[in-house]
Amino acid sequence: MFTLDQTTSLEQVIKKSRFIAVAGPLANEQEAKRFIAAHSDPNANHNCWAWRSDQTYRFSDDGEPSGTAGKPILQAIDRLELDHVAVVVTRWFGGVLLGSGGLVRAYGFLPSWVRSSTKS
Repeated sequence: MFTLDQTTSLEQVIKKSRFIAVAGPLANEQEAKRFIAAHSDPNANHNCWAWRSDQTYRFSDDGEPSGTAGKPILQAIDRLELDHVAVVVTRWFGGVLLGSGGLVRAYGFLPSWVRSSTKS
C-alpha cells in the first residue's frame, strides 16, 4: 500500500464546471473529518469526498446523484492502492449537465495526478 508524502491538489475545468481536488495523508477518522472540513468550500455547489484508513473508509456524494462522486473517488484511491488518505473534490457548477457517466469520469480523475505524491 502507498500513502501520500504531503497534501496535493489539482484544478480542472470540465464543460464549464470547475473542480478542485485536494488529497492528503491522514492517520485516523478524526483527521479525515478535519481534512474534509478544512478543504471544503461552503460556497461551492458540491464538496464530495472519500477517505480510507486501513479497513475503514467513508465517502459522500454531497448532493450529486447517488454513486457518481464519492464512490468513484474511493475507487480511484483503491485502484492506486492508497491507504491513510483523504480526498475532497469541490465542484462549482458551470451550467452544463455532465450526466451520470460524465460525473463518474470527472470525480474519478484522481489517478492522473496523485500517484506522483505517494510513498510506500
